[in-house]
Amino acid sequence: MTTENNANNTQAQGKFPRWLKAVMPDGETYHNTAGILKNHGLVTVCQEARCPNIGECWRRQTATFMILGECCTRHCRFCAITQNQKPLPPDPTEPERIANAVRDMKLTYVVMTSVTRDDLPDGGAKHFVDCTNAIKSATQQAKVEVLTPDFMGNKQAIQIVAASPIFVFNHNIEMVSRLYKQLRPEADYRRSLEVLRYAKTINPEIITKSGFMLGLGEEISEVELLMADLREAGVTHLTIGQYLCAKEGRAPVARYVHPDEFTMLRQKALDIGFIYVDSAPLARSSYHAERQLQ
Repeated sequence: MTTENNANNTQAQGKFPRWLKAVMPDGETYHNTAGILKNHGLVTVCQEARCPNIGECWRRQTATFMILGECCTRHCRFCAITQNQKPLPPDPTEPERIANAVRDMKLTYVVMTSVTRDDLPDGGAKHFVDCTNAIKSATQQAKVEVLTPDFMGNKQAIQIVAASPIFVFNHNIEMVSRLYKQLRPEADYRRSLEVLRYAKTINPEIITKSGFMLGLGEEISEVELLMADLREAGVTHLTIGQYLCAKEGRAPVARYVHPDEFTMLRQKALDIGFIYVDSAPLARSSYHAERQLQ
């Protein structure tokens, strides 16, 4: 891939390129959203993953709910979420609290993700379904997108979620295969592809979606192979964004990728059959997720 000048590529210099501009987290609607989430005692990936789009999304009164606690059982080197081998058991009141927040926020499109829970026999699959059913009971018109972990490849867990009343089954591939051993040692590239493939087999009517990051040291040929692998697995919706190191001790940014490269990759993805592609420096899995309805 094309390399930008050193001032833009080296995170250690503390400089961000001009195109990485996010909306400040402030304003009346932003604080209203924060208040609703706090009142219902909910966790969002917007906060836990330190998403740069939190200001814009919360001003639009949207947020991505993160279920099954705040502690992940894995140790990915790119993720800002707290890592702990002994998270708390699933909270049985969480589905109702999420449903109430969806109603209070008047959401018609709901995105729900979770930490990875390898400590649970089903990886938290039943809890995903309980939350989805509670949302649909509270507001039938709301469409639900789930962004799931890989459930350790457990087909029964995948089936439980894919067969539930969801609109989108999203599972992020995150990065090119070569970087897994270094940055995602407890995950498996091929297993993630199989999760997506199997979900589509279980429910051909759902949309399957995935996403990955640039700026971790990947090569263009590896990215093209990754996109081809996702298409072969039946994925039709894709997000491509810039990796940003959001927490001390996590993997550094290898380089900041120019918006022109994101545009180029978007076209390549469309050319090989993806239906919807959001490819931009600040693109994220749940950022403007409702656009796919259009």
